Amino acid sequence: MKTIKFLFVTLAVAILFNSCSDDNDDPVIVQENPLSEMNRLTTLSANNHTIELYSENTDFTVGYNMFYYRIKDESTDTYISNAQITVNPLMHMTSMTHSCPKSAISKMEDDTVYTGYAVFQMPGNADEYWELNMEYTLDGETYAISERIEVGMPEDGFKRVQSFIGADDKRYIVAMMPFEPEVKVNAFSAMVFQMENMMNFPIVEGYTLGIDPRMPSMGNHSSPNNENLTFDSSTGKYNGKLSLTMTGYWKINLQLFNKQGDVLKGEPVTDENEASSLYFELEF
Repeated sequence: MKTIKFLFVTLAVAILFNSCSDDNDDPVIVQENPLSEMNRLTTLSANNHTIELYSENTDFTVGYNMFYYRIKDESTDTYISNAQITVNPLMHMTSMTHSCPKSAISKMEDDTVYTGYAVFQMPGNADEYWELNMEYTLDGETYAISERIEVGMPEDGFKRVQSFIGADDKRYIVAMMPFEPEVKVNAFSAMVFQMENMMNFPIVEGYTLGIDPRMPSMGNHSSPNNENLTFDSSTGKYNGKLSLTMTGYWKINLQLFNKQGDVLKGEPVTDENEASSLYFELEF
């Protein structure tokens, strides 16, 4: 009896072990999110698709925003790698509707991630708001989706974008590129756009953006080794050098020059004039 009982227990254990082994033969495949370190700002659902929108920012912010998109096919629970995407933000004002400077949407190295920027030149409010309009084409069929978004000022309230009419009677938008300021000579960039009409804001090429950083709380002193921003055709940005000699609040006074060297906006800082009417702000 003891021998039979021992064989029965051994057989039962073997069956249980084999059963567990069979359950683990098919590994669980988990799709990693390549944007897991970003902030998901919104999720749009339509047409049996889910569109996820991510950013390094925690919200939609006045100024330059780089966005990252993923489209999920809900019927297969997979992310799509063959989409053609266009995005057009629209500001619905009480008297008009306009867009903003924006890029084409391109695919990243991870072919399920698409990216592009938008420069919001003003915040929304209770009566005037931004709407994100998106079209995407899959296998020859085009889908559309739109959603109201809340665009606010940066938490610090500082100016990182300026919209103005230049001396040539054209409207321009100048936007500071995000960077981490340090006490050193920093690489510094901006973008310059011209408003052709309510919907088109092409990049302006070949101008110069003069900079004169000052600390108003410290006698309005400047700093050495600054370099004006000049156009880089490979990136569409204006690049230069910004010297920050100490931490605190800085006003980066600007002057926009056209190709002929004429000043379109902004004034030099002098003993009689403490600041330009065109400027960015930062504090660190």
